[in-house]
Amino acid sequence: MRTAALRYRVMAYITGVLIIVVCFAGIPLQVAAHNTFIVNDIGTVHGFLYIVYIVFAYILARKLKMKTGPTVLLLLAGTVPIMTFFVERWMMKTYIAPALAAESAPSEKQPVGR
Repeated sequence: MRTAALRYRVMAYITGVLIIVVCFAGIPLQVAAHNTFIVNDIGTVHGFLYIVYIVFAYILARKLKMKTGPTVLLLLAGTVPIMTFFVERWMMKTYIAPALAAESAPSEKQPVGR
């Protein structure tokens, strides 16, 4: 679970930063200065990494047994600038932290100290 959560969080931040660069630096440069480097190259990198994000987010959603609505929100978060940061925080608070706490807590069925 920890590995799946870490992979998701890393990809959420990477895709979030890249889409912000594309939208708030690349598109204005393309329009104002006719410079397409950021939009073409960084946008392509974002597209490939977004696919990796989708895979890792889906794996995490299945491990957490999330319902369809939150899973769709999780998967679409990389398409809207800054949304990945909000969804990542929401995921940590609502799903990941409780699951990690339950995973690390000793089970009541196992005797402790024997």
